[in-house]
Amino acid sequence: MKKHNYSAGPSILPQEVFEKASKAVLDFNNSGLSILEISHRSKDFVAVMDEARALALDLLGLTDKGYQALFLQGGASTAFIMAPYNLMKENGKAAYLDSGTWATAAIKEAKLFGDTVIVGSSKDDNYTYVPKGYEIPADADYFHCTSNNTIFGTQMKEFPATNIPVVCDMSSDIFSRELDFSKFDLIYAGAQKNMGPAGTTLVVVKEEILGKNGRTIPSMLDYTKHIKAESMYNTPSVFAVYVSLLTLQWIKEKGGIAAVEKLNNAKAELLYNEIDRNPLFKGAAAVEDRSNMNVTFLLTNPDHTETFDKLWKEAGISGLPGHRSVGGYRASIYNAMPIESVQVLVDVMKALESKV
Repeated sequence: MKKHNYSAGPSILPQEVFEKASKAVLDFNNSGLSILEISHRSKDFVAVMDEARALALDLLGLTDKGYQALFLQGGASTAFIMAPYNLMKENGKAAYLDSGTWATAAIKEAKLFGDTVIVGSSKDDNYTYVPKGYEIPADADYFHCTSNNTIFGTQMKEFPATNIPVVCDMSSDIFSRELDFSKFDLIYAGAQKNMGPAGTTLVVVKEEILGKNGRTIPSMLDYTKHIKAESMYNTPSVFAVYVSLLTLQWIKEKGGIAAVEKLNNAKAELLYNEIDRNPLFKGAAAVEDRSNMNVTFLLTNPDHTETFDKLWKEAGISGLPGHRSVGGYRASIYNAMPIESVQVLVDVMKALESKV
C-alpha cells in the first residue's frame, strides 16, 4: 500500500530524490565509492557543496547581491545562538516576535547575550495567530521572526518594514513560496522539513552585516569563518548536503519557487476547503494566518476520534496526529507532498462524515 507521509519532520522528500540518493549510497559518480564514505575534500564532493550553495542563492533570487549560502550543522537550535553571537552588540538589544514554540526557544537563547525585547506575542491564545501591529525598536541590533510555525499551523503572510537587519527562521517553509528574500539579512532553515534529511542547516546571510558587533565569537559559531572556509570549516554532513542538492535541483526543474508555490496553494486550498465544509472538523489556527505547510485541525466531536484514526490509518496515511501543544491533527504538506495524497486525506474526511 502506498504511504502518504504527513510527518512534520523529518518529512517527505521527492521520490526521484530518494532514487538518486539511494544509487549514490552504493556508487557515487561512478567512483566505486559510496557518498557515505567519500572525502569531503574530494573533487566530487566539493562540486556538490559549491553547486548546492550557488543553487540555493539562485532559487532565492540572491545571486550577486552580497549574500553567502552555507550548509552548517546543529539545526535551527544552534542558529538560535549564532544569530545573537554574530549580530548583537555587547550590551546591545534585539527585537523578537514570539509566534510559537521555536520563536520562544530563539528568544531564550538571545536573552543570554543582551536585552531581548519581545515586540509581539500570540502566547495569550496558544499561538493560534501571528501577532500584528507591533513596533520594532529602531535602536535594536536586529529583528528576528519565524516565518512558519510548524506546531501551531500559522504562517506570516507579511513581514514588517524596518531599517535594522531582519533575521528569519524559515525552517518549515523555505523554498515553498515567492518572497522578496532581499528584505532579509539572515535566513536559516533546518533541512529536514522542506529541503533534505536531518543533519544540515541552510544559512543565507548578507555579508555586510557581519563583523560589526565587537564580540569575540567561538570559531564554530562565527559565520565569517564559515564563509571564508566555503562552508567546510569542519567536516560537513556530506550525505545531507548531497540530498539537499538533489531537492534543490528538483525545485529548479519544477520551474523554481513560483511553480512550487502554485502547487502548494492548490494543496492547501483543497484541504482547508474540506476542513471548512465538513461539520465534523474545524481549523486550529486563525483563518488569516493559516499555514500552507502545516495544516492543523480538530474534530468537533472527540467521540469520533477512534473511527477517524482507523480510517486514515487504513488509507495508508502516516504522521497525522497533532503536536501535544495543540492536539487534534496536523497535516504537513511540504513541497514534495503530491496533491493526490492530499486528496486521499480529504476523501477520508468525507468518509467519516458519511459514517456518523
